[in-house]
Amino acid sequence: MSGAILGISAYYHDSAAALLVDGKIVAAAHEERFTREKHTSEFPHFAAKYCLEEGALTIGDLDCVAFYDKPYLKFERLLETYHAFTPRGLKSFTQAIPVWIKEKLFMRKMLHDGIAGLGPGKAKLLFPEHHLSHAASAFYPSPFEEAAILTVDGVGEWATAAIGSGRGNAIKIMRELDFPHSLGLLYSAFTYYCGFRVNSGEYKLMGLAPYGHPDSEQTLRFKKKILDHLVDIREDGSILLNMAYFDYATGLTMCNDKKWLELFGVPKREQESELDQAYMDLALAIQQVTEEIMIRLASTAKKLTGCKNLVMAGGVALNCVANGKLLRKGIFDDIWIQPAAGDAGGALGAAYAVWHIGQGRSRQITPGQDAMEGSYLGPEFGPDDIKRTARKYRAPYTRFKNYDELCERVAQLLDAGMVVGWFQGRMEYGPRALGNRSILGNPCLPDTQKKLNLKIKYREGFRPFAPSVLEEDISEYFDLDRPSPYMLLVAQVKENRLKPLPENYNRMKMYERLYHLRSDVPAITHIDYSARIQSISRRTNERFWKLIQAYKRRTGYGLIVNTSFNVRGEPIICTPEDAYRCFMRTEMDYLVMGNDLLDKKDQPKLAETEDWKTKFKLD
Repeated sequence: MSGAILGISAYYHDSAAALLVDGKIVAAAHEERFTREKHTSEFPHFAAKYCLEEGALTIGDLDCVAFYDKPYLKFERLLETYHAFTPRGLKSFTQAIPVWIKEKLFMRKMLHDGIAGLGPGKAKLLFPEHHLSHAASAFYPSPFEEAAILTVDGVGEWATAAIGSGRGNAIKIMRELDFPHSLGLLYSAFTYYCGFRVNSGEYKLMGLAPYGHPDSEQTLRFKKKILDHLVDIREDGSILLNMAYFDYATGLTMCNDKKWLELFGVPKREQESELDQAYMDLALAIQQVTEEIMIRLASTAKKLTGCKNLVMAGGVALNCVANGKLLRKGIFDDIWIQPAAGDAGGALGAAYAVWHIGQGRSRQITPGQDAMEGSYLGPEFGPDDIKRTARKYRAPYTRFKNYDELCERVAQLLDAGMVVGWFQGRMEYGPRALGNRSILGNPCLPDTQKKLNLKIKYREGFRPFAPSVLEEDISEYFDLDRPSPYMLLVAQVKENRLKPLPENYNRMKMYERLYHLRSDVPAITHIDYSARIQSISRRTNERFWKLIQAYKRRTGYGLIVNTSFNVRGEPIICTPEDAYRCFMRTEMDYLVMGNDLLDKKDQPKLAETEDWKTKFKLD
């Protein structure tokens, strides 16, 4: 079949697959959702197989398979880096190089083997560059005819950031920042030092930052030390890192723990140990530095391109706090951020790059609408699938013939403080649950956040939760004048909804501050009066929109708490069975799958054969 391209990202982290047919996104999915191994690097066999099935295609029907990276260039970077840092990194060299020679240097064969496992037929294999894949994933599905492009991540082949422009079906890369100087790796170094997992816990660092004291001597001192010793920020947003403090280029850790201890006077935090104010202030300091760099990079993109709109991708584009600050700066009229901005989105970008750049195909846009259809691009399961799961676990349920009646019942449950698992339609593409694989709660109850973190997600109590708000009601609750469909913008809660803070607020302990009543929607109001917003459109998710409408009719509030349907360290659920098992493992009160409502009190005890807390490590 002409016009079909399968995009692949794999072998580093966040493996995924995406299918374009005639330039339109048919399907996209993360491999982790199928294998239940978070951030898996394996070839995305199940994700790719799903994409082909969704498109009713075989490998032989494809124009080509596009891989999001040029592995030989990456190997070149590895060799040149070890040479440049000799004799540092000998131990790392002896561990990394044999793996590359044995496996990744022969990635073309590995990819061909992986593709062969998808079924009969052969397909041409193409390799767009890493940051071109990111740029393509940001520009082509965006609602803009032309836009500046900014991609920022850890590292691709050589580039760690890129600025370009997109016009029509063409992308032009204008500037690049090269390894080892990387904003993404700088942020990950602080993620590591504050006791969170790299390539997984960066959003925790972002969530921790508001607990820092912005005007304290310690925060100001930390920020000064970062700017004086770790990173030199140029006027155009490019950076130079002092590699004497970092080990990621040739070592086995992100940074030199001894030098950082000498610099900051704070030791590396051990995972799950107590979080004291020093780590909160460190998180705030690096968050502020990151925001400054992103704003400078965006300003440079504006100067170079003259475009009024900006599109973004790369892992750093998932920093929704920085995104919100950038939007409020007003450098651009509008910003669109790829919902799968990390490596998983590279699969889609690689397919787009081949379609528009490699094949010269024209681009069709709908003004004001992006092409991701709310990012509901994964597999869907019908009533029969749900019924089979219920039968397997002997799970009693109530089936509602009328969906509106189900919404009224769930709205009643949420109003009563119940926590509800919500499983509907197609699974989300990207790291955020957007209303189809979600856990829902009451935004007005002060204890909702505590309950969700400690009794449902089994994770750190400081973690904030996002609101899903009716698109038409955004301005009722937040200082935001446009939709935010992918939960990638942070904005302030409206002043008229805020509660006053006590004079000693900043001297309170972390959890005393956290549980202080800050607004009339406390469960989604972060400690700095901000919220990470997802707007719900009737056009892209009518079922979720109807539920929130029902909640609004009952309570007067057109928003609910929405967090991903999983426990700590677990990928977001995919199947009805995943949903049921997660529901039974936690203190969730109810589960909705399709039109079926399950009450925890009615369920038989789940016969566990494994300890999920051991299986899913804290991320």
